[in-house]
This record gives sequence, C-alpha cells and structure tokens, in this order.
Amino acid sequence: MQRITRMGLALAAIGLMAGMTQGAVAQDKLKLAIGQRGNWDTSISEVGTRLGIFKKHNLELEMLYTQGGGETQQAVLSNSVDIGVAVGIMGALSAYSKGAPIRVIGAETTGGQDLFWYVKADSPVQTLKDFEGRTVAYSTNGSSTHGVVNAFIKENGIKPRPTATGGPAPTLTQVMSGQIDVGWSAPPFGLKQLDEKQIRVIATGNDTKAFQSQTVRLLVVNTATLQSKKPLIERYMKAYRETIDAMYSDPAALKAYADFVGIPEGIAKRTRDDFFPKPALNPDAIVGLETIVPDAVALKYTSQPLTKEQLAELFQIPPR
Repeated sequence: MQRITRMGLALAAIGLMAGMTQGAVAQDKLKLAIGQRGNWDTSISEVGTRLGIFKKHNLELEMLYTQGGGETQQAVLSNSVDIGVAVGIMGALSAYSKGAPIRVIGAETTGGQDLFWYVKADSPVQTLKDFEGRTVAYSTNGSSTHGVVNAFIKENGIKPRPTATGGPAPTLTQVMSGQIDVGWSAPPFGLKQLDEKQIRVIATGNDTKAFQSQTVRLLVVNTATLQSKKPLIERYMKAYRETIDAMYSDPAALKAYADFVGIPEGIAKRTRDDFFPKPALNPDAIVGLETIVPDAVALKYTSQPLTKEQLAELFQIPPR
C-alpha cells in the first residue's frame, strides 16, 4: 500500500512537471528589431518584459537593436523579424508606395520633441540657416531623423551635407572629434554633455512643420507576418499598451528602464517627464496624416499622395 502511495506521488510529480513544461512551451515567441537601444520610447518592449507583462500575455520577445529606422524597416521587409519598432513614417510610406509588403500596427512616437540636433559648444553654428554646406547627422536612410533633416532642408531652403552616422553614441564621438559638424541625439543620450555645456542644441524635430505634433515613428510588420501571426500581434499590442500605462504610473517601470539603460532613476524620470509626454506614445492614433501624406510627396518619399483606400490597407492597428 505504501509502495502504491509512493508511486502515485511520483506520477503526480511527473504530471506536475509535464504541466509546467507545457506552460513554458506555450510561451509564443516574437522577434523584434528595435531602432536605437535605450531611448524611452524604444524601451517599451524591454520594460514590459522585465515587469512580466508580456509573459502574462503568453509572449516571449527576442529583441535585436539596430542603428535606426531604416535598418529596422529592412529587417521587417526581409521577414527576418516579426515586428519593427520605431520605423520612420516617411520611410514606411515610401516602402508601401513601391509595393513593399509592409503594414502598420501602431504609432510608436508622435511629435519630434525628443529628437535634437546639436553642435560642439565652440561651434560657429547658431541657427538652422548655418547648416548650409555643413555635415548634418541622421541615423539611417528612411529613419525619422532622416525625415527631419530632409524637412530642415526643404523648409529652410538650405543645402547642408546630410550624413548617416548611426546611433547617438557614435554620432557624439564624430561630433566631438570634428568629423561631423551637427550631430543628432535623443534623451537620455546627450543630457550629460548638455548639462556640462560641452554641446549646444540648435533645433529639435518640432522645429519642422512636417514633424511637429505629428506621428513620426511607427510599429510595423511584414504583410505575411500579419496574416500568419495575427493573434500574436494582437496580444503584443495589448501588452504594449499595458506597459505604456505602467511606465507612467508604476515606479517599478521607471527603475526597470533606468537599470536597462544604466542611468540614475533621476535621469530616467527627467527623460520621461521632459521629453516624452504620455500621449506621444499612444499607439492607437496616427496623427496628422492630412499633412504627412502631401509632405511625403514634397519631400520625395512618394511620387504621389496615397489614397484613402491605400492608407486603410497600410494602417491596420489592432483594436483595444
């Protein structure tokens, strides 16, 4: 009788282990390409993972970081990843207009308040007009920073030398060493140098009509991915929204972000509060299409305005 009891307990233990294994296997995986590691807006998936929010929605995320929206978009178009985070809206419109298999599942950032262009403290550059003839940085072709630089050129009638420099860290190195005249950055990167008066801000993304208070970066997927993994994409967006709420209400989220980037919580809070108002991260609203679509033509991202039917096909944001 005792032997039977022990055997029963052993079988129960095996059953429990099997159930736990099944639970682990049940975690669905999504692979992400994310532009610019460490920016507040691009850290939503990382923070949500650290807080267990994506796990709660039965998702395991594999996150790969790129030098900008252009690289991220290419990873999506080649179907190397499931979701692209922080793809420039102009680049996405351009790709779609050329028949690329791209779909938008959410807004990533609205407004250009977080992007800034700067020079060394002793630079003679004082205004956007002084960009004339000088090297001006952006991350990668098709990124939001590329779009802003093109808007600077178009709106101010200037002819600088736009130069792809990658992320904020390598860009800062090139500016401080004199290889680039005007660099770009986004908080928390560059705040230390600003505080120490090593660099000066000349303009932000909001100093353009094309990007001011409009959606500038997106969450995108390959058309094939949306078709084959739609339930997973919908769960991702639910967890993504839940994480945004936590990042503006839960101290644990702020700590998770600070730990991820390796900065003090005070700098993390300054980054959030001074540069990223919560509405800027709302994934459910693509703001300013009535201006963005004609601007895409003016800035030569598309040859003609996308129609309402085309926009309805391109933008497929899962409902809340």
